[in-house]
Amino acid sequence: MRKIIFYVLFLLGLLGILGFSYISAYISEKPPLVSCRQGAFNSSPGEKYYAYPEKLVVQPWRGPHHVYAIFMIPSGYRSDGLFTVSIPGTQTYCGQYINGGKITSGVDEPKYYTMMRGYLNTRIALKLIAQGNINQLKQPFNWRLGYVKRK
Repeated sequence: MRKIIFYVLFLLGLLGILGFSYISAYISEKPPLVSCRQGAFNSSPGEKYYAYPEKLVVQPWRGPHHVYAIFMIPSGYRSDGLFTVSIPGTQTYCGQYINGGKITSGVDEPKYYTMMRGYLNTRIALKLIAQGNINQLKQPFNWRLGYVKRK
């Protein structure tokens, strides 16, 4: 009886390891939903500035929309719709942001700034975590949003 229980547990463990490796290979091979295209600033005159997040939430196990950063840019400036996450040793990933509203939980909104919440694809976050980069993913200096003065 003990041998049977041992074999069943061994088989379940082996199937779990094989399943996890198959899923992680599947996740890493899928292209990201947001491509990192060159920003709309190439033709824009003026200096480009960068904002780093005021708050980061990295909780992909809670499902979609739980890996995001809250950025603040000065009023009178605009962004091209993308932010980047650059972790040394990996490629640069992009995400999309949403302007203002009541989406900036946990950050006081200053008077002369625009608040934006930028979402990173959950599967990208899971891939980075599986590679052992969760601490780098939680560092604000690895996330940045470019902006320029409005015309």
